[in-house]
Amino acid sequence: MLKSKPVVMTLSGHDPSGGAGIQADIEAIHAQGCHATTVITCLTVQDTRNVYQLESVPAELVWRQAIRILNDMPIQAFKIGLIGSEQLLEVIEKILRLAPDIPVVLDPVLTAGGGKKLSKNTLEQAICDTLLPLATVILPNIPEAQQLSKKQHMGDAAHYFYQQGCDYSLITGTHSSHNAVINTLYHKGRKLSELSWPRLPHTYHGSGCTLASSLAGLIASGQPMGEAVRLSQQYTWDSLQQATSQSRGQWIPNR
Repeated sequence: MLKSKPVVMTLSGHDPSGGAGIQADIEAIHAQGCHATTVITCLTVQDTRNVYQLESVPAELVWRQAIRILNDMPIQAFKIGLIGSEQLLEVIEKILRLAPDIPVVLDPVLTAGGGKKLSKNTLEQAICDTLLPLATVILPNIPEAQQLSKKQHMGDAAHYFYQQGCDYSLITGTHSSHNAVINTLYHKGRKLSELSWPRLPHTYHGSGCTLASSLAGLIASGQPMGEAVRLSQQYTWDSLQQATSQSRGQWIPNR
């Protein structure tokens, strides 16, 4: 009989293109040898170019999805993606407070790849006030770090996240103008490590979901944070390097 796999619960939106959201989470979590349980927070109308409509799942239904699984399976890590509304944020906070010892990977999905804003300013502030104190690690790109922290410099942003209660910040450099993508891990507001990756030639749908979910899987498997961060970056870069063009929009990572 096979040994049971570590279990990751991902709470995120559904992307019908299959490039991002829940499907990306499932693929990346499974690639780390874990089992993915999925709580869908939002339904979207989107393709590989942009999001055109977002409908939040009723908060009570999100609560019932999560509670059934929490009462049935041992969860080793949470991954939080697209939230969609302040009502859902309140429910997610409630869920996380039921399991305070389980690591939480927070991917603050604020804007679609095509530029559509997916969160209101009040929700962004609520994420900082409510979820950061419960998160183990936050993974914003540079624009998201600036939006959430109201700081221009990434060291200041990481210090803000730590002040809000989140020990680790992995700030990704995909939106910078450098020839390489530089991702920086901060611990308690101080730079812990920095990895540089060759910038690939295309734009990719679901790269952030891939990184956050693979990190959650590696943490669930017992990897220490520094090694989990390194391995998740390598896995994500490999997935992007082997991406396929399925559409007229962004390329799909080969997870």
